[in-house]
Amino acid sequence: MTTQQQTLKVQLVKSPIGTKESHRATVRGLGLRKLNSVSELQDTPAVRGMINKISYLVKVL
Repeated sequence: MTTQQQTLKVQLVKSPIGTKESHRATVRGLGLRKLNSVSELQDTPAVRGMINKISYLVKVL
């Protein structure tokens, strides 16, 4: 049996300029750079926590 790893696509929709340093670091940790950049990540509790922390900056596709 093959287990398929679930993925999430996350898009940066708001600029992290003026936000807390830890929130900017979280954006970079998710692999997001410019506005509207999209990153495909594995669906893990750690990644979900990072997305939850900066939910006001990103959109999950």
